[in-house]
Amino acid sequence: MSASYTAFSVEIDKDGWALFRWDMQDRSMNVITLTVMDELDAMIDQVSQDDAIKGAVIVSAKPGSFTGGADITMIHALKQGMAEDAELSAEDAAAKLLESSSRLSRIYRQLETCGKPFVVAINGTCLGGGTELALAAHGRIMVDDGKARMGLPEVRIGIFPGAGGTQRVMRMTDPQSGLQMLLQGKNLDAAKAKAMGLIDQLVTEEADLVPAAKKMLADGLSAEKPWDRKGYKLSGAAQIYSAAGFQLWPAANALYRKETHDNYPGARAIMKSIYEGLLLPMDQALAVESRYFAAVLQTEEASNMVRTLFVSMQALNKGARRPQGAPSLKLKTVGVVGAGFMGAGIAFVSAKAGLDVVLLDQSAEAADKGKSHSDALMQKAVKRGYASEADREALLARITPTTDYAALAACDLVVEAVFEDRKVKADVIAAIGAELPAHVTLASNTSTLPITSLASHHSDAENFIGIHFFSPVDKMMLVEIIMGEKTGDQALANAMDFVRAIGKTPIVVNDARGFYANRSVMAYLLEAHLLLTEGIPAAMIENLALQAGMPVGPLALTDEIAVDLAWKIVQATKADLGEAAIHPAQEKLLHVMVVEQQRLGRKNGKGFYDYEGRNKRLWPGLAELVPQISDPDLIDQIDRQDIRNRLLVIQALEAARCFEEGVVTDVREADVGSILGFGFAPFTGGTLSYIDTMGAAAFVDLCDRLAEQHGSRFAPNTLLRDLAASDETFYGRFADAPA
Repeated sequence: MSASYTAFSVEIDKDGWALFRWDMQDRSMNVITLTVMDELDAMIDQVSQDDAIKGAVIVSAKPGSFTGGADITMIHALKQGMAEDAELSAEDAAAKLLESSSRLSRIYRQLETCGKPFVVAINGTCLGGGTELALAAHGRIMVDDGKARMGLPEVRIGIFPGAGGTQRVMRMTDPQSGLQMLLQGKNLDAAKAKAMGLIDQLVTEEADLVPAAKKMLADGLSAEKPWDRKGYKLSGAAQIYSAAGFQLWPAANALYRKETHDNYPGARAIMKSIYEGLLLPMDQALAVESRYFAAVLQTEEASNMVRTLFVSMQALNKGARRPQGAPSLKLKTVGVVGAGFMGAGIAFVSAKAGLDVVLLDQSAEAADKGKSHSDALMQKAVKRGYASEADREALLARITPTTDYAALAACDLVVEAVFEDRKVKADVIAAIGAELPAHVTLASNTSTLPITSLASHHSDAENFIGIHFFSPVDKMMLVEIIMGEKTGDQALANAMDFVRAIGKTPIVVNDARGFYANRSVMAYLLEAHLLLTEGIPAAMIENLALQAGMPVGPLALTDEIAVDLAWKIVQATKADLGEAAIHPAQEKLLHVMVVEQQRLGRKNGKGFYDYEGRNKRLWPGLAELVPQISDPDLIDQIDRQDIRNRLLVIQALEAARCFEEGVVTDVREADVGSILGFGFAPFTGGTLSYIDTMGAAAFVDLCDRLAEQHGSRFAPNTLLRDLAASDETFYGRFADAPA
C-alpha cells in the first residue's frame, strides 16, 4: 500500500521499519490540524496493511521541536461552528461536536491497537496532542538536552487533554504525579518524564533518536499495550476502591476544590474523566473522556479562556498591534538606566533573550548590584537544573554595568527605570537624551507618571514611549506599551519589537493616570480596604476573593505591591485631583498602617500579613486596628456573594471606563491584559469577557444595585448603558473595529 502525504515524509528501510518525518512546510512548528489527522489516519492504515512494514517511527524534521500540539484555533472553530449551525437541533449539534472533537482520540486508539509497534521519538518541545500521540505509541524516546519538554497544558486555557491523555497518564504513572501533571498543566523535562514512566528511553543527542527508536523496534517492542492484555489490573491508588485509593481520592478532590474553587469546568472534567475512566476498560474510558471533552467545549469558560489565552494572546504575541509598514528594529544592544529591582529585572530578561545590555546607575556599586540580581537568578536556575553553568556565565557576560551615559550611544533602544519620582526621571531623561542618536527610541518604565509629561524632558517626543513592566519582571508576562500624545508609529514598532524579543506579551495603551492595569488593580485594592473598614473579617475578604477567581487576595496583593506605595499613590492622587478623588476611609487605613505602624508590606516583613521567610499569616493586630465582625450570628448574615461581586465588578467596571475613555482600545488587549497584568479571574476570559458573558444589561443592573448599596464608584458608565440598551457586547461591537 502506498500513500502520499504533505505534512509527513515516509521512508521504509530494508528491515521493514517505516520512518515518518513530520515537517509542516507552512509552519515554524508542527501542529495537529485536520490535514494532519487525515494523514495520521492514512499512516496507521499504511503500516497496519502493508506486510512489508513491521513497525514505525514518528519523528519531527524540525530541530528542537516535535510539536506544539493541536491547533487550538481549530478547536475554537468547532464550538463556533456548533453555535452557528442553525439547521441542526441542539441534540444534533451536540452529537456533531462530539463526533468532531473525539476524532483525534479515535485515531490514537487505532494506532494503539493496529497490531504493529509505533515508536515516537521526541526531539524537543512536545505538548498537548503531541504528548497524547506519544502516550498512545508503544514506545517513547526523548532527547535529554536540558531543553526538551513534554506536557499537557490544556487546562491552562480552559479545556483538558481530550485525546486519551487523562486515561493513559493515569495508567502509566503513579496517580498522585498524574493528577498533578494534568491539573497543573506544567511541562516536564526529559528526566522527570522518564522517572514518571511516560518516557521509556533517553538519548543525549538528537541524531541518536532514530537509531535508538529502530533498535527498540528490533529488540521486540510489543504492539499490545498493558491495558489491552487479558487479566490487566490497575495497581495502587489507581484502583479507586482500594485502601490506597481511599487515601488518595478524597484528598485529591479536596485539593482540587481548594486550588480551583470549582471555577474551571476543564479541571472539573479532568477529575470526573479520571475517576470514572479508571473504573472502566480503555475503550469505554476513552468514550467517557470524549463526552466530557465535548461538554467542556460548550462552556462559556472554555470559550472565553481559549479566545483570550490562546487566540488573542497568540495574535498579540505575533504583533497584531504593531504599525504596518514600520521597519523592524534589529536589536543587539539595549540600555537600561537604573539598576534597582525593576531595572535589574529588565536587564536580566534582555540578557536572557540574547541581547547585550548596558546597565547604568549613578554609582559603580549600584550598577554592579543590579548585575548581581541576574547572577542570583541564574544560580537558582542552575541549582534547579533549568540552566547550565555555561548558560549563567554567558548571560552575565552580556551585561555591562557602568556609570557613563556615553555608553548608551551604542544602544539600539534605551529603557529608563529609575525611581518613580517626577524630578528624578526628568533629570535622567535629559541626561540620556544628550547621548542618544536621533533614531534611538527612549522608553520610560513607569507605573503611574504620564508619558506625555515625561516626554517634555526629551528633545524628540516622537521617539519617546512608555514601557511598563510588572514586578517581578522575570515572571510577569505582560508589558504595557504606553503612547504619549506625540509618540510616533516607529517608536511603537521599536518598543513592540523589543517586548516580543524578550518573550513578553505586549498591549498598547494610551496615556492616562495609572494607564490600564494599575487603574483596575487600585480599584480592587480600594474595595478590599473599604470592606475591611466596614468590619468584614480580613480572612473572609481574602478567601472570598480567591473563591471569586482571583489568584491573590487583595490584602496579600497590597503587601506585595507595598503598602507604602499604595499610600503614596493615594496621596499623589489627592494632590493632583483633589479630596474628592480619594476615599477618606482608605486614606485613614493606609495612614495608620504606614505612618503610625510602619507596616510597609512584604518588603519589611510586616503589612496586612506578618512574614517569616516564605510563610505568612494575617497580622493579629489588624482586628484591633480595624474592628471586625466577630459574632458568629452576624458573620453568618454577611452576604458572601455580594462581596465576591464587589471585588470582580469594580475591576470590570474600571476596564469598561478605560475602554470608553480610549485608554485601552482593543478588546483583546483589555482581556489579555487583565489576566496577565492583574490576575483578573482567568476562568472568565478577562474583564470585558466577564461583562459580555453576564450580558451588558445584567451587568448594568448589578452595578446599579451595588451603587445604591455601596456608593457611586459602582455607577455604570455611558458606554455600558449604551451596550445594555442595544443588547450588544464588547466583542460584538468592537472585535473588528480598528484599534
